[in-house]
Amino acid sequence: MITVQDSTLQQKIEHLYAQNQGHIFRFWDSLNTNERQELLSQVSKIDIPILKELLALQDGSEKEISGFFKLEPTEVMTLRNRKNRDSAVLPLGEEALRKGEVAAFLVAGGQGSRLGFDGPKGIFPVTPVKRKPLFQLFAEKLLYLNNKYNTRLPWYIMTSETNHDMTVQFFREMAYFGLSENDVHFFKQDMLPAFDKNGKIIMENKHRLFFNPNGHGGSLQALHKSGSLSDMEARGIRHLFYFQVDNVLVNICDPLFLGYHIAAKSQMSTKVIRKTGPEEKMGVICKINGQDGVVEYSDLGEEETFARTEDGELKYWAGNTAIHMMDVEFLLNRAGRGARLPYHKAEKNIPCIDEAGEKIKSDEKNGIKFETFIFDLLLDVQKSFTMEVQRSREFSAVKNKEGSDSPASAKRDLLRNYAGLLTQAGVPLKVDAHGIPPFEFEISPLFAQSVDDINAKKEKIPVIKQGTYLGE
Repeated sequence: MITVQDSTLQQKIEHLYAQNQGHIFRFWDSLNTNERQELLSQVSKIDIPILKELLALQDGSEKEISGFFKLEPTEVMTLRNRKNRDSAVLPLGEEALRKGEVAAFLVAGGQGSRLGFDGPKGIFPVTPVKRKPLFQLFAEKLLYLNNKYNTRLPWYIMTSETNHDMTVQFFREMAYFGLSENDVHFFKQDMLPAFDKNGKIIMENKHRLFFNPNGHGGSLQALHKSGSLSDMEARGIRHLFYFQVDNVLVNICDPLFLGYHIAAKSQMSTKVIRKTGPEEKMGVICKINGQDGVVEYSDLGEEETFARTEDGELKYWAGNTAIHMMDVEFLLNRAGRGARLPYHKAEKNIPCIDEAGEKIKSDEKNGIKFETFIFDLLLDVQKSFTMEVQRSREFSAVKNKEGSDSPASAKRDLLRNYAGLLTQAGVPLKVDAHGIPPFEFEISPLFAQSVDDINAKKEKIPVIKQGTYLGE
């Protein structure tokens, strides 16, 4: 066993040896001073009680949250039912925005590696003409709301150890895209070690452990630890709009969704879309033992996956968009009772080193990552609300380099929405059978986000052609 002068760190090292994790230090004698310091720094971040809990989960000696029993469809405010109700609840959401009771919360801890992009995913360029990054697209949507409702929407952004510094630096370089620096708050989510099939912490190299972010369910813990929930309370924020970094069509702090949330006295509300088919890899909102919750597609049994109603529709069709409205008072109370959510485990292909310290890459899933899911909060609420939205208008993810949920599909969906705004307002524009124009143009969120906005600015709209940009 290695020894260090720091007694607290030495105690942690002894605990690691006791947990059969002494392999972490097997290359200690060959490491230089800086490498030893880096390894010890990582060791200091390991939470021993959590380590024991994860090892128990891996061994199967502790029940996982996925051990649900009875599933039933949940109640959803469908697009059909919304037609006669939207106008009644919209003023509630708009009033909350005007009164400064709303904040936005972005989960942005991921890198763009799957896109072939070296950097935080939020820096990845997505718009057709100006190539604006995701962060700028979201910032302009917030500025639009600030201007429309004469308010200041605070924006809380959760990063990770991997991308925090680059994210903060990017916002500074871009002067926060016109937002007040005092209204943009950054904080990191926690990291967890990953394990091999034998319960050993995976080493990325001889002096570095492999850590992964603790999942979007780490949001509650990070909001609490960073003081962000207390900041919201001090600002009088009552409603928190949650979204993830890869959805280019997200309708941030949507006043209609907010209105339904308020009218329902919901503690946590969710937007859903209709799954394209039973095998679409998308979690579904349903009743789990009588309580609203989300079941991941991989946990949904074959019978439930393909189940149909008497009308022939999918029984479990309500696909989770990872867009939520949350009650801040509920979050404060839940954090006071313990901010951490249950762990889920998943087998992954994780880069590692062999016994000789050489880097290897397995073609098979060689390791286990643990993470938490924000939707598990639904299992704790007394009142929730679920609302269906149109996929083509509100959900287009950027996850893959090519194919579905790629930059190309996101650009296509943005173009379809730009074209839809113009054609519905009577602006001449040629589109194909799918509503997509034959060339690329762009509408800034600051210029228009609704047909009413287009109608109010028709005189400013030139002939739309390749490269046209309708800006602020």
